[in-house]
Amino acid sequence: MLAQTERMWDAKTMVTVFGSLNVDYVFSVDELAQPGETVLANALDVLPGGKGGNQALAAAKAGADVCMIGATGQDRNGETAIEGLRDADVDLSRVKHATSLTGTAAIKVDRHGENSIAVFPGANTQASADQVPDELLHKGTTLVLQMEVPAEEIAGLIRRAIARDAKIILNFAPAAPIELNALKAVDCIIVNQTEFRAMQSLLGETSNNIDEGALSSVAHALEASIIVTLGARGLLAFHNKRALRIPALKVDAIDTVGAGDAFVGVFAAMCDTGHSFESALRYGSVAGALACTKRGAQSAAPDLDALEAAIRELL
Repeated sequence: MLAQTERMWDAKTMVTVFGSLNVDYVFSVDELAQPGETVLANALDVLPGGKGGNQALAAAKAGADVCMIGATGQDRNGETAIEGLRDADVDLSRVKHATSLTGTAAIKVDRHGENSIAVFPGANTQASADQVPDELLHKGTTLVLQMEVPAEEIAGLIRRAIARDAKIILNFAPAAPIELNALKAVDCIIVNQTEFRAMQSLLGETSNNIDEGALSSVAHALEASIIVTLGARGLLAFHNKRALRIPALKVDAIDTVGAGDAFVGVFAAMCDTGHSFESALRYGSVAGALACTKRGAQSAAPDLDALEAAIRELL
């Protein structure tokens, strides 16, 4: 699989995202509430979200051709969940209109930019792998997955994608049980520090630090490239038997919601448009940082001009 992981960055692909579609209720507060405490919000924004939707939009704004596959409810929030994607010309023809309410997230963001999130999955539990036709799974496909839709559907789709030689990026977020064989069939896995620990537990591994040795061990066990995002400390990756460390772009963060999704979407888009693995990491890292400078998730995703301007400043 490591040879396959290297292969995935060679050819132009279409980004196909199978994942969650939500509506985010974003409450701006001075401080996050402690258990048993009520705090008053200074503002409320109702915005499209969900990890799948966020990553699809980030990829589209970065220049990729994107197809989004998931499920919304038939309530008013169903339209809100996809309106940003429609505006970005994302293919929505395979989004299911389910019987459940549209997935919803309650997000509290404090004046330091830190957040606390509760998610009601809703219609996302009805997203199914059979919504993805075989013609979207081929050598020219980069399939982007997260863990906010049923794990058994994700595992089934991974098996089909591998059989048809598609390339697979899995954002193992939020960390949840999934077949180990499915993880081992993925080309690239993206996690934060908490999710990396959960992945180690699935493998029966532990380590005191998240370092090159820990990543090398997990990458070898899963036969995949591993990327760990480290917030303001940048990221650490292990790809093609080599460790890569990318520093974070320094920004004044006002809202960290969606930063990880911006990274995933832009990383996938850069791979799609022919960038090397390391270059895609740099663009993704910059995207995550820039997403922290605006409120919301999809509304904060940077476009290609903003990404390239920031990259030029770093060089």
